[in-house]
Amino acid sequence: MTFQISHSTSYDYSSGVTFCHNIATIKPMNMLGQTLLEYTLEISPIPSEISEKLDFFGNTVTRFSIQKHHEKLVVIAKSKVHRDYTLQPNIEESKSGKSITLNEAILALKSNDTDILEARQFILESILIAKISPDIKAYAEISFKPNRPIFEAAFELMQRIYTDFDFDTEVTNVATPIHEVMKEKKGVCQDFAQIAIACVRSVGLPARYVSGYIETLPPPGKEKLVGTDASHAWFSVYIPTFGWVDFDPTNNQIPKNQHIIVSYGRDYYDVPPLKGVIYSTGKNKMQVAVDIRPAV
Repeated sequence: MTFQISHSTSYDYSSGVTFCHNIATIKPMNMLGQTLLEYTLEISPIPSEISEKLDFFGNTVTRFSIQKHHEKLVVIAKSKVHRDYTLQPNIEESKSGKSITLNEAILALKSNDTDILEARQFILESILIAKISPDIKAYAEISFKPNRPIFEAAFELMQRIYTDFDFDTEVTNVATPIHEVMKEKKGVCQDFAQIAIACVRSVGLPARYVSGYIETLPPPGKEKLVGTDASHAWFSVYIPTFGWVDFDPTNNQIPKNQHIIVSYGRDYYDVPPLKGVIYSTGKNKMQVAVDIRPAV
């Protein structure tokens, strides 16, 4: 499937801004099963400085500065992406990957193999997933048993989060600690991904945060509305002998063609679509709109 994606972010500043420096992580990845066909980034006002590079995790980040007074900032990323998940390794067809147990994985993770060493960094604490609470570990251990296959346990964890947590855009923000999300059992996709990552790490396995988009399909007979899609997040578990496997607890599914990957990180802190610093006073208002449509 081929998609056209538009991701628009605007800031209105009540007192204006004299200088800003920003980092954007909104360029979809080029990888097996996903090809970036076209990409443009429109910024208004026009930046005085702009550069693009890969970060530590292999994500494309764009740094830009605006060094003149402005009352509004608009950043629009337009992408054309082709997705074919059948080109990626299939966990369902991998006997070893699908059957490796927690005990076997913990032993395998002691290897000094390059892939293992890279994956092990995702077991460590991160900015937003630190000091994992006993209740999160207990929640994880319901699914993760020593001799149970990791894939089966992670799949069940995904299902349990989908069932036990309510999607609610009003109760959390990007700074809400995961133990509060765990207590309230409410949040959004970023929260659910980070709860899952905390659970997986609590049993000694690598888990990473995946930021991207998902095509939301309209009800039968209804026309798709512009701007109803949004940035999305899910989690990925590393299974020795196979590799990374993605799970979407918000939608209770293994990501396929409708999931477009932008970036990987330890948690949301590593990969927000747009972040920066400004010289200003007063308040500002942010608006975000994402639209994903099949390419014509």
